[in-house]
Amino acid sequence: MNLRAGGRVGRLFVPGLLFLLTVGGCGGLYNWVGGDFSGPPEQLPAILSPGARDLLKASFSEIDPRRLADIHVHLIGRQGDGTGSTVNASADSWLHPLRRAQYRVYLSAAGISESERLGPQYMERLLALIRTHPVRGRYFLYAMDRHYRPDGTVDEAGTPFHVPNRYVFDLAEKHPEIFVPVVSIHPYRPDALAALDHWAGKGVRFVKWLPNSMGIDPADERLDPFYRRMIAHRMVLLVHTGRELAVYTGGGQSLGNPLRLRRPLDLGVTVVALHCASDGKDLDLDDPNRPKVPSFQLFLRLMDEPLYRDRLYGEIAAITFFNHLSVPLETLLARSDLHPRLLNGSDYPLPGINLLIMTGRLARLGFISEKEREHLNEIYSYNPLLFDFVVKRTVRHPRTGQRFSPEVFMLPAALQP
Repeated sequence: MNLRAGGRVGRLFVPGLLFLLTVGGCGGLYNWVGGDFSGPPEQLPAILSPGARDLLKASFSEIDPRRLADIHVHLIGRQGDGTGSTVNASADSWLHPLRRAQYRVYLSAAGISESERLGPQYMERLLALIRTHPVRGRYFLYAMDRHYRPDGTVDEAGTPFHVPNRYVFDLAEKHPEIFVPVVSIHPYRPDALAALDHWAGKGVRFVKWLPNSMGIDPADERLDPFYRRMIAHRMVLLVHTGRELAVYTGGGQSLGNPLRLRRPLDLGVTVVALHCASDGKDLDLDDPNRPKVPSFQLFLRLMDEPLYRDRLYGEIAAITFFNHLSVPLETLLARSDLHPRLLNGSDYPLPGINLLIMTGRLARLGFISEKEREHLNEIYSYNPLLFDFVVKRTVRHPRTGQRFSPEVFMLPAALQP
């Protein structure tokens, strides 16, 4: 079964599939859910049909390659692979079967085998995917800090994975024409301000948080010195918004509420709301009754506030995933007034997960045609990173035909590295 084909996905299909993986997943099943690839990316030009070639060419029309950017790319590494990265022990433990299965699906989606060379293998594959793009842009590489408690101590058990800032920075220095370093600095760290100073001094402009998993409350007044230091260095905060399902959160989902970003925004921090809070529900902190509403609705409220128009951006990673359809995608396609403040991100390696992007469902809902679905599947089979870009350049509003403006995929001047 091709998960990108036209079949319907029942309510119990995904939980049932995850159950099968946890109790008896084999390599073939992991690949079927994760990286269902037909060959290496360098083979793509030779196998594309004429229609797929035309779709690919059209995707890069009206795009300035000097501004083309993917602002959301993850790195993976593990203990002993030379990257300095770590993975929580639960990823290898049968005591945590869901996390173990999830980890192996990610490895499959990244097109790599589990080995002592995990980090280097991952980077070799990522570079191969990028170098076979017909037009090559810049890719923002994410570090990931550990989970820190409010008292400044490290919570290793609550840290799903760690990717050091140094590793990300070194890769960007080695490939400056391709990568932009994005450091991750937990604001509860005792040395948080010194770390900001250090990386700003090396020219880094971007800081990434995943509050749900890292245990960060963006509305905490104790973070004001951190925010003011970011402003002094003209640094930009890239922060996950909405529900987090990719990694363990330990009950921290409420920290992804986009309304918690009012504090840094009010102080003057430039913020990119990753995913546009397109999944999940959060408390409406502006309403005394505290109703729970779609997180996306709260994101739009912030975007529509005049005070934030020069400092708040949204990012569209995962907007075409099956669990984010269809209101967020329809709404953002229709809101062309927001397109100058929307940014493209892939959240790689997640677009490599066969389960997440069901082109059959996109076609059934009217976002793409059946013929486009076939051509997109051709591209996925060899290059899921390129596939993610072409999907977003192809989708249109089911009723009006409105597409994402080309400027969504080109970095604005205010966010240049």
